[in-house]
Amino acid sequence: MEKGKFVISLDFELVWGVFDHITLTDKVAYFDNTLEVIPKMLACFEKHQLHVTWATVGMLFNQNWEEWLGNKPVEIPTYTNTKLDAYAYGLQHQHLGLDRFFFAPELIKLIQKIPGQELATHTYSHYYCLESGQTKTQFEQDLDKAVMMASNFGATLHSLVFPRNQWNPDYLGSCQERGITQLRSNPDAWYWKDTSQSSLATKLFRTGDAYLPLGSTSYSMEKVKVDLVTAQPASRFLRPHHRLSLLNSLRLQRIKNEMLQAAKQGEVYHLWWHPHNFGNHPVESMVVLHEIASWFTLLHEKYGMESVPMKDLTSAIQ
Repeated sequence: MEKGKFVISLDFELVWGVFDHITLTDKVAYFDNTLEVIPKMLACFEKHQLHVTWATVGMLFNQNWEEWLGNKPVEIPTYTNTKLDAYAYGLQHQHLGLDRFFFAPELIKLIQKIPGQELATHTYSHYYCLESGQTKTQFEQDLDKAVMMASNFGATLHSLVFPRNQWNPDYLGSCQERGITQLRSNPDAWYWKDTSQSSLATKLFRTGDAYLPLGSTSYSMEKVKVDLVTAQPASRFLRPHHRLSLLNSLRLQRIKNEMLQAAKQGEVYHLWWHPHNFGNHPVESMVVLHEIASWFTLLHEKYGMESVPMKDLTSAIQ
């Protein structure tokens, strides 16, 4: 029987992924905690031989604002919602003295040093592929810049995660043309179909699904769709630590049960989160991560479950 596959992908973005709905000066401790916890995540991954995909916003590769300005594409996204403009935001906040939340070349180099870690892309500017106003040409220029920045670090991009999971089928060919063949797609459930729109019902079901058994989230190899690109459905978002301990226990048990099912049935289980989700409660969050990692080790020893990054999943199941 096919061995189960455990995939972890991280949306590594820092401030570039959340600036439209935060006040940065209120989040200094939050992002400083994130910067401190990322090396601890890497140490955990190395200890348990977890091979993780780091979908990294390309702007983080820059050393400073001067380099950031020089790397601005000719065409930048013209979102109708101007609050999403990363370039305008950067210009407005470059003098705050918080450069460490905008650029992370040393952390990227650290990721590259840990065995089994895949450096992937979350687009260059945290590009929103379903927002009105932006164009395919703008997306392609953004992706070209992401490819170039990774190349400067000696990395070749194979995998991409669309920011905010805004899956745009019209852009798949553009990814494939640039050597990106592995993409994370949304879970196979009605409340994940359109992430650019959220109703009360979709929010309730997405939240409830993290704690209650609303359906199976691991999947057979046949669900990994190979066309222009390989679409790898996400299974579970590792939600941030909650103040109610019962919800934390339910969340962890839900994940462990799903991992067990995937290991027993030879299925794929794809867990994802943002490193900054550990920012408010880094100690408690790392305890949970160590429990998940230790659980994987047990499943590997008992059922042969394998940890693979996104770029290797297709070859691992052929």
